[in-house]
Parts: sequence; C-alpha cells; structure tokens
Amino acid sequence: MSSYSIGGRPLQPRTSTNLAREVFAPLGGVLEVGAVNATGTWVLADVSVGEFLARRHADVERLMDGVRKACGFDDAAMRMADEVGWFRDYSVEAAHLLLWSAGVTGVPDPIERLDEPLAVRRMCRMAADLQLTKFLHAVITTAVAARTEPRRGAAAIVDVLTTACDLADATGGVVPAQVYRTWRVAHLPGVLHPQSDAPEYGRAGFRAYDEELEGLLLGG
Repeated sequence: MSSYSIGGRPLQPRTSTNLAREVFAPLGGVLEVGAVNATGTWVLADVSVGEFLARRHADVERLMDGVRKACGFDDAAMRMADEVGWFRDYSVEAAHLLLWSAGVTGVPDPIERLDEPLAVRRMCRMAADLQLTKFLHAVITTAVAARTEPRRGAAAIVDVLTTACDLADATGGVVPAQVYRTWRVAHLPGVLHPQSDAPEYGRAGFRAYDEELEGLLLGG
C-alpha cells in the first residue's frame, strides 16, 4: 500500500502498518479520555483503563471491525493497535491528557493543579475534540489510499465515528456531525489546495468521501 503526504510532508511509500499507527494513535487518546470521562469524577485515581475497555469490549470490537473494513487493514496492520500500547490497562496521568489536548489549557502554577478535576475535565474536552478529528482524518486518508469505494467506506466510517464519539463521552458531549465539520475545515482544505502534493486520485477520493459523509451526517 502507498500513500501521499499532506500538510507539507514529502511523498514517500507507506505500508499498511505505518498507516495503522496513524489511525490507532489518536484512537488511543479517545479511549483514554473515555476512561476518564466514564468516572464522572475526573479524579485520575478513579480511572481504570482496563475496566473501561472490558466494560465497553463489544463497542471497541465493533469499532475495530469498522476500521478494518474502511481502511482495508490486514491482520498485521490490526495488530498495531496492541503495539502502540494504548489498548491495555495502564495508569492515566495528567501529563498524558496535557499531550492529548495539545497543551491548549496550559500548565498551571503550581503544576500539581493539573490533576484537579476541573483541569482534567477541560483537558478531556479538548482532547476528545482534537483526537477524534485526527482519528477521522487518519481513517479517511487510509481509506482513500486503500481505494475503498467511497459509499461503502463512508458508511463504515460513520459507524466507526459514532462508536468512537460514544466511547469518548457517553453523555453525548461530542457527536459525529461535529467531528466531521471540524475535520472538514481543519484538514480538507489542505488536501485540496492547489499547492498540495496529494495526487489527483487522492483529491478526488477526499472530495468523494466528503460528499458521502456530508450526506450521511448532515443530510441533504
């Protein structure tokens, strides 16, 4: 499998395992945020990623099946989910959430206040928005590179994104249409810009996915 660059990165051959890393890395952030939000306390000592994954096992499996379908991943690519390290039990630290949220909330003084529930909740909100958008972009990019037929791929992506949003925040704090619209303004113009190095089939693929996703998520 090969892909192309966006956002100024040079063209280079890309394997399915390379692409899988780009899909599963932000998904790891989504699941971590989901485990924190699921406590309802935003106290990190209350968080168990392992318990969250076990309780939402059926949803995670459905999401993974959808990723495989949309991205055309083989077994080796799917195993990258384990290799990135975010899909097993581990201790969640405020520093993780600071990274997942791109440091938008800043580092308080003293730094110990980063563990306070209010700060944790704000980081989770930002991290959910950011990592879901990155995840969607990675899945669409891989689906285009895999030449997955847009109508079939978009249907799988909507199911995947719906599940991912619910995993991130089961209260409905983030919804697929919102993530899609954020993706469309944050990422799509860079792919379709006249100076983008995306090949013509890639531009056409992104346009086709955008049209299909708009119909499925926004109607019309």
